[in-house]
Amino acid sequence: MQDRNTLIATPKRRCRLRSLTLSLLLAGFSATALAQHPSGPSDADSDLPNAPGRDSASFQAPEPQSTANISGVVLDIHEGMVPGAQVTLETPSGTVERTETSDSAGAFLFKNVPAGGYKVRIVSPGLESFVSNEINLHSGEHHQLPRIALPIATSTSNVTVTATQDQIATEQIHAQVEQRAFGVFPNFYTSYLWNPAPLKARHKFYLAFRSTTDPINFLSPAIVASIQQARGTYKGYGDGIEGFAKRYGADYGNVVIGRFIGAAILPSVFHQDPRYFYQGSGTTTARTVHAVGSTFITRGDNGRNQPNFSYLLGISAAAAITNLYYPDNDRTAGTIVANVFLRIGVHSAGNIVREFISRRVTTKVPDYAQGKPVTEAVAKPEAVAKPEAVAKPDAKPTP
Repeated sequence: MQDRNTLIATPKRRCRLRSLTLSLLLAGFSATALAQHPSGPSDADSDLPNAPGRDSASFQAPEPQSTANISGVVLDIHEGMVPGAQVTLETPSGTVERTETSDSAGAFLFKNVPAGGYKVRIVSPGLESFVSNEINLHSGEHHQLPRIALPIATSTSNVTVTATQDQIATEQIHAQVEQRAFGVFPNFYTSYLWNPAPLKARHKFYLAFRSTTDPINFLSPAIVASIQQARGTYKGYGDGIEGFAKRYGADYGNVVIGRFIGAAILPSVFHQDPRYFYQGSGTTTARTVHAVGSTFITRGDNGRNQPNFSYLLGISAAAAITNLYYPDNDRTAGTIVANVFLRIGVHSAGNIVREFISRRVTTKVPDYAQGKPVTEAVAKPEAVAKPEAVAKPDAKPTP
């Protein structure tokens, strides 16, 4: 048994001997090579960076970076990209270091920026400017700013709107036809503005049309016709419904004819204003004189006072025309004269009501419409104090 094991192990021992012999041969060759090169490593070996014996002075490690980068993206409040924005890198003291322009995607980049503190200012047309807080850059840092959304710039501009006198007059007339005493009775022909824009002919016809077609103005002739029928005025018209209708037609015709002739046609011919101008200031006597006098004196389109030809000729022409459809017995010159004086009296009384009452009860009158501006009184010089009596030298003192 031992001989068999010895025979089996013999090849293994032979392999070990061969390996040992090969190792000794290699060691011998190496020793021979070192003996032939005693001066050190070869030139090829010295080219390697980690080769032993290389001069350390010829190799330097890379220095750490002393600069940094800073970048960002400029957007508007709708997240839209803002190209062409001027981006300035400043020191905290305001010194401009560098300026860049955002690209088509709104991005910008500052490269190789020395470490330190900076602010970023962004300016773009139509948008509000942006200034960042101070940013402290460290060496080798790449600082990315948060997304910057610029609001739309708010601008203040002065706009001068110029309106013509015709446009102003149109607006004033439209406001005037909203005036109603107690919110019911039309007060279209009273101007509470002392110096309104002058009226054109179309404004005068517009006022006449609106006043004669207002529903309340259909009621007034009905009241007058009822009183006339009750008193038996114009007996030729008869009684009953037929008589009332004739009287009503005549009275309403008087209103329409008189209004269009005296407040539209003739004022356009004579260039006069058919309105009553509320004074609202001064003594009671002065205001009464103004109210009654407005029946005979009116204001021209040029702003000057003139004889009220429009109204006086207008009521005369209206009285003559309406006289044609009165009954034969009442169709006289006296009727014409009576109607003229009646209209003058009614008109003057109406002006007094306009001056003292209607402003308080009329709706839709602007607060600034207060009539004639109050003229500041001229201050009287103060009374000069009498000089004190000077005692005469020879005056004796009173005991």
